[in-house]
Amino acid sequence: MSDSSASTMPTAVDVPPSGDGGNADNSGETRSRSLLQDAIRDLVRRPIFIVSAGVILFLCVIAAFPGLFTSVDPRSCSLSNSLQSPSSEAWFGYDARGCDIYARVIHGTRTSIVVGVLATVGSAIIGGLFGTVAGYLGGWMDTVISRGIDIFLGLPFLVGAIVILNVFRDPETGSRVGGIWGVLAALTLLGWMSMARIMRSSVIQAKQADYVTAARSLGASTSRIVIRHILPNAVTPLIVVSTISLGVIISAEATLSFLGVGVQPPTISWGVMVSESLGRVRESLHPLLFPATFVSVTVLAFIMLGDAVRDALDPKLR
Repeated sequence: MSDSSASTMPTAVDVPPSGDGGNADNSGETRSRSLLQDAIRDLVRRPIFIVSAGVILFLCVIAAFPGLFTSVDPRSCSLSNSLQSPSSEAWFGYDARGCDIYARVIHGTRTSIVVGVLATVGSAIIGGLFGTVAGYLGGWMDTVISRGIDIFLGLPFLVGAIVILNVFRDPETGSRVGGIWGVLAALTLLGWMSMARIMRSSVIQAKQADYVTAARSLGASTSRIVIRHILPNAVTPLIVVSTISLGVIISAEATLSFLGVGVQPPTISWGVMVSESLGRVRESLHPLLFPATFVSVTVLAFIMLGDAVRDALDPKLR
């Protein structure tokens, strides 16, 4: 009698409270943590990551504390030193105006790094926001945002930046909107579309996962589902693309400054230095060589870092 009744009685089942993610929350967080831990362990074993991260860290230290690397005023010039070759007094030599190239390269690092980082962060925020809204809501909202992205992508990146910097002029002086903030705004406005597309695809894939379905069936709110489940599992491709795009944006800033529509003197940047040295390149190569080398090494370091992060965060590539 007791055995029969015991066999027919239902067993107790732990049910997470309504409205709480319950096991879905725990599984999503555990999955995110394990993937992150695996990625970190994989990254520290990659020489390409160590080298590129070391170069980027060194450049960031230069940008933050240029006084640690040179005590020479980059705007102190003497025509008597014009185009002198590298020496113990001036490691990179002097440019056509007699300015110390090494000091100008060191101080120009801040402009390039700041523009690159801020424009990339701004593009990632805008692109991530639009991509998340389009991917999660779908329907007419997805259609409107996707068509808007297509319109923006129809304008070439550099051409669009040149147009923006030339069209918008200072109403008092009539001069182009240059400087760091003008270039930053132009690069941000033209850099978010590809990130939005990537984020949209990641969100569409993530919202179809079982743990998202479980959280929705348990009554989790939309904001909780997006913040706790979708974003942690969809943001990885955006991080990878942002890392690679940072190098591209630094190159774009140097190109705009070289063309005379970006950062303007007396602001010091690598692009401005390349532009100023181009006219005397047949007489002396070193004023062009050193700033161009810094641009190339910086862009290459960010691209290598992005490749390493992509390989570590994508399980399919392991």
